[in-house]
Amino acid sequence: MRISELSATTDVPIGTIKYYLREGLLPAGHRSSRTTADYDDDHVERLRLIRALVRTGGLGIAAVRRVLAVIDDPDPQRLDVLSTAQDALTGGKGAEEAGGAETSRAPEARPVGPVHAWVAARGWPTGPGDPVLEQLEKAWAACEAAGIHVDDAMMADYADAIEQVARVDVAAVPQGADDAVRRVVIGTIMMEPVLSALRLLAQRHVSVRQAGKAAGVAPCSASHR
Repeated sequence: MRISELSATTDVPIGTIKYYLREGLLPAGHRSSRTTADYDDDHVERLRLIRALVRTGGLGIAAVRRVLAVIDDPDPQRLDVLSTAQDALTGGKGAEEAGGAETSRAPEARPVGPVHAWVAARGWPTGPGDPVLEQLEKAWAACEAAGIHVDDAMMADYADAIEQVARVDVAAVPQGADDAVRRVVIGTIMMEPVLSALRLLAQRHVSVRQAGKAAGVAPCSASHR
């Protein structure tokens, strides 16, 4: 198919497709002449994946490039698929922002803060310069700065619930390394909005039930007609 057909099939503007081609996110088409190229179902699938990562996943072009690099890596020898996927999502090992000299520098020693101590006490594995741990540290501090106090006990309750979600995530990872990386990376991104929506629905459900109990009203299930 020509680029106009690819655009019509995927509902992506031609200008956007050309931008993805220039950025190397979408493989070049198969040249049929000096000025034209043909595209196939692989291009359709890749283009839909890019759009999903950008629109639903909320990723920028640099993050999309990292995700696609992990998915396209020809070497499936990965001891820790989850770690590899998280590096792509957080800009860990393959971050574009770091220069070549910076990537080989040993991580600087940092004092162990309360968040690091909390994670260590829980027994969750981590290491120096862990971007996910730093993300948690910043987010927790932002909550406190906004007047949303989250103590250790409350965070432990959240962690217990999140561990159950993680068990579901890990159980869904395929055995093959290639499929596993793809599932973990894309699944982590695309499931984030789903989990957020489920949280809002659950909050509504719990609030309604508690309000009903306080008013002495027996809870009932909503029916859709």
